Amino acid sequence: MSEPRLLAILGPTASGKSDLAVAVAQRLSQPAEIVSTDSMQIYRGMDIGTATPTSEEQGSVPHHLLDVWDPTHAVSVAEFQQAARAAIVDIRERRAVPILVGGSGLYVSAVLDDLRFPGTDPVVRARLEADLETSGVAAMHARLVAVDPVAGEAILPTNGRRIVRALEVIELTGEPFVATLPDPVEVFPTVRIGLEVPRDELDARIEQRVDRMWAAGFVDEVRVLGTAGLADTPTAARALGYQQVLAALSGECSEAQARQDTIDATRKFARRQQRWFRRDQRIIWISYDSASLAEEVLAAWGSDTET
Repeated sequence: MSEPRLLAILGPTASGKSDLAVAVAQRLSQPAEIVSTDSMQIYRGMDIGTATPTSEEQGSVPHHLLDVWDPTHAVSVAEFQQAARAAIVDIRERRAVPILVGGSGLYVSAVLDDLRFPGTDPVVRARLEADLETSGVAAMHARLVAVDPVAGEAILPTNGRRIVRALEVIELTGEPFVATLPDPVEVFPTVRIGLEVPRDELDARIEQRVDRMWAAGFVDEVRVLGTAGLADTPTAARALGYQQVLAALSGECSEAQARQDTIDATRKFARRQQRWFRRDQRIIWISYDSASLAEEVLAAWGSDTET
């Protein structure tokens, strides 16, 4: 019996990927487990702001790569790649179906494709980190956009650590960061499903998600993490929503402004996610609001469903 193909459910934030993955897993005629490739759900305690599946949702279908590392640990893409691939191999060895769920395009590519990362140079890295300290993250992101617009779209303008890494690779290789990514060669046979959401509807869903975050106690979540040193972390503190609420808690803006800034930043990020995935011709696009969405996904995957 051959190992089952992976199923990857992809798309922008607030498109309904996580709920769909659970619905599909419950309809399969064989066991399935979900592997998250969210770059922030991997951090412990960052649950409300990253929409980490609840304990009830995780109880109905096994989940992997959630709440793995403390926010003080800056997880590299290479480190994430190793952990996610190990989870996939383990799931397949048990003859279960791995369902990968992701909106972080680089992380998805790192896990599913033969993506290898260039080495690092301590001198170049130190110089770029010094530039980040003196010039600020906005100026460094502008520098990245000037030399590699595609990488500039893929990396959050507030994520100084990843901006520095991209600039380091560009300097070491003499090529744009994205140009160092090889033509996609699958590590695992995978059916990729993308959720298509019209822009106006996605904007509304993002605002609704942020409203739910605030109602669920997001500000208190950030406050607790803040006392544990979140503001001093190189990556987690730059997560959407967390950066904005930290600014409000430090008196830089009002809570209402932090909420609106979170909505605006998330909408911009969703645009970048959509552009990233649109470049992948392997993705099968399905409307997010299809009346038979789970069944369409299963049909594309080529599986029989339970009745």
